[in-house]
Amino acid sequence: LWLMGATAIVVRDGRVLLGRRADTGEWAAPSGIVDPGEHPATTVVREAAEELGVVIEVTGALWLDVTGPVRYANGDQCRYLDHGFLARWISGEPWVADEESVDVGWFPIDALPEPRHRRLEAMVARALEPEPQAALPL
Repeated sequence: LWLMGATAIVVRDGRVLLGRRADTGEWAAPSGIVDPGEHPATTVVREAAEELGVVIEVTGALWLDVTGPVRYANGDQCRYLDHGFLARWISGEPWVADEESVDVGWFPIDALPEPRHRRLEAMVARALEPEPQAALPL
Protein backbone atom coordinates (compact mmCIF):
# COMPACT_ATOMS: atom_id res chain seq x y z
CA LEU A 1 0.00 0.00 0.00
CA TRP A 2 1.19 3.52 -0.79
CA LEU A 3 0.04 5.95 1.94
CA MET A 4 0.63 9.56 2.93
CA GLY A 5 1.88 10.17 6.44
CA ALA A 6 2.74 13.22 8.50
CA THR A 7 5.13 13.68 11.42
CA ALA A 8 5.65 16.62 13.79
CA ILE A 9 8.76 17.48 15.76
CA VAL A 10 7.66 19.48 18.78
CA VAL A 11 10.49 21.04 20.81
CA ARG A 12 9.94 22.96 24.06
CA ASP A 13 12.58 24.14 26.52
CA GLY A 14 15.25 21.80 25.13
CA ARG A 15 12.94 18.78 25.19
CA VAL A 16 11.11 16.93 22.42
CA LEU A 17 7.59 15.51 22.64
CA LEU A 18 7.44 11.74 22.05
CA GLY A 19 5.00 8.88 22.35
CA ARG A 20 5.81 5.21 22.80
CA ARG A 21 3.97 3.29 20.09
CA ALA A 22 1.74 0.42 21.16
CA ASP A 23 2.47 -1.55 17.96
CA THR A 24 6.29 -1.45 17.96
CA GLY A 25 7.23 -0.27 21.47
CA GLU A 26 9.41 2.43 19.90
CA TRP A 27 9.51 6.06 20.99
CA ALA A 28 8.46 8.28 18.09
CA ALA A 29 7.36 11.78 17.24
CA PRO A 30 3.61 12.43 16.86
CA SER A 31 2.57 11.10 13.47
CA GLY A 32 -0.23 9.52 11.53
CA ILE A 33 -1.80 8.65 8.21
CA VAL A 34 -3.29 11.57 6.28
CA ASP A 35 -7.07 11.17 5.95
CA PRO A 36 -8.54 11.53 2.43
CA GLY A 37 -8.72 15.22 1.53
CA GLU A 38 -6.85 16.28 4.69
CA HIS A 39 -3.80 18.56 4.58
CA PRO A 40 -0.77 16.84 6.16
CA ALA A 41 -0.23 19.78 8.54
CA THR A 42 -3.78 19.27 9.80
CA THR A 43 -2.97 15.57 10.28
CA VAL A 44 -0.16 16.22 12.77
CA VAL A 45 -2.25 18.69 14.77
CA ARG A 46 -5.07 16.12 14.93
CA GLU A 47 -2.75 13.23 15.80
CA ALA A 48 -1.01 15.16 18.60
CA ALA A 49 -4.40 15.85 20.18
CA GLU A 50 -5.77 12.32 19.64
CA GLU A 51 -2.68 10.37 20.72
CA LEU A 52 -0.80 12.63 23.14
CA GLY A 53 -3.52 14.97 24.43
CA VAL A 54 -1.75 18.21 23.47
CA VAL A 55 -2.51 21.14 21.21
CA ILE A 56 0.25 22.06 18.76
CA GLU A 57 0.68 24.53 15.93
CA VAL A 58 2.66 23.79 12.77
CA THR A 59 5.32 26.44 12.16
CA GLY A 60 7.18 25.06 9.16
CA ALA A 61 7.98 22.18 6.84
CA LEU A 62 11.06 20.04 7.53
CA TRP A 63 11.10 17.22 4.98
CA LEU A 64 9.27 15.22 2.36
CA ASP A 65 10.53 11.66 2.33
CA VAL A 66 9.62 8.16 1.22
CA THR A 67 9.98 5.55 3.95
CA GLY A 68 11.22 2.03 3.51
CA PRO A 69 8.71 -0.80 3.49
CA VAL A 70 6.80 -1.36 6.73
CA ARG A 71 5.15 -4.72 7.41
CA TYR A 72 2.35 -4.84 9.97
CA ALA A 73 1.22 -7.81 12.08
CA ASN A 74 -1.86 -8.27 9.86
CA GLY A 75 0.40 -8.76 6.81
CA ASP A 76 -0.11 -5.33 5.26
CA GLN A 77 3.05 -3.94 3.70
CA CYS A 78 3.16 -0.17 3.26
CA ARG A 79 5.42 2.64 2.16
CA TYR A 80 4.73 6.18 3.27
CA LEU A 81 5.24 9.56 1.67
CA ASP A 82 6.10 11.28 4.96
CA HIS A 83 5.58 15.01 5.39
CA GLY A 84 7.71 16.33 8.26
CA PHE A 85 6.74 19.47 10.17
CA LEU A 86 8.19 21.65 12.88
CA ALA A 87 5.55 22.48 15.47
CA ARG A 88 5.27 24.37 18.72
CA TRP A 89 3.42 23.30 21.83
CA ILE A 90 0.34 25.43 22.57
CA SER A 91 -1.35 23.73 25.54
CA GLY A 92 -2.06 20.52 27.42
CA GLU A 93 0.13 18.13 29.32
CA PRO A 94 0.96 14.91 27.45
CA TRP A 95 -0.97 11.80 28.44
CA VAL A 96 -1.81 8.49 26.79
CA ALA A 97 -4.94 9.68 25.00
CA ASP A 98 -5.72 6.57 22.92
CA GLU A 99 -4.75 2.95 22.34
CA GLU A 100 -2.01 3.78 19.81
CA SER A 101 0.40 4.91 22.56
CA VAL A 102 1.48 3.25 25.80
CA ASP A 103 3.48 6.17 27.22
CA VAL A 104 4.14 9.82 26.34
CA GLY A 105 6.36 12.62 27.56
CA TRP A 106 8.96 15.30 27.00
CA PHE A 107 12.57 14.11 26.63
CA PRO A 108 15.88 16.02 26.55
CA ILE A 109 16.99 16.41 22.94
CA ASP A 110 20.42 15.05 23.86
CA ALA A 111 19.03 11.97 25.66
CA LEU A 112 16.35 10.43 23.44
CA PRO A 113 14.87 7.25 24.93
CA GLU A 114 15.35 3.71 23.66
CA PRO A 115 14.07 1.90 21.79
CA ARG A 116 13.36 4.69 19.36
CA HIS A 117 12.18 5.04 15.78
CA ARG A 118 15.18 4.59 13.48
CA ARG A 119 14.81 8.07 11.93
CA LEU A 120 14.09 9.97 15.16
CA GLU A 121 17.59 11.39 15.66
CA ALA A 122 17.73 12.68 12.07
CA MET A 123 14.25 14.19 12.44
CA VAL A 124 15.16 16.04 15.64
CA ALA A 125 18.48 17.20 14.15
CA ARG A 126 16.64 18.69 11.17
CA ALA A 127 14.24 20.53 13.50
CA LEU A 128 17.15 21.98 15.50
CA GLU A 129 18.95 23.49 12.52
CA PRO A 130 19.34 27.28 12.90
CA GLU A 131 17.04 27.92 9.93
CA PRO A 132 15.35 24.58 9.19
CA GLN A 133 14.04 24.28 5.68
CA ALA A 134 12.23 21.48 3.95
CA ALA A 135 14.53 18.99 2.30
CA LEU A 136 14.26 16.00 0.00
CA PRO A 137 14.85 13.40 1.45
CA LEU A 138 15.42 13.46 5.22
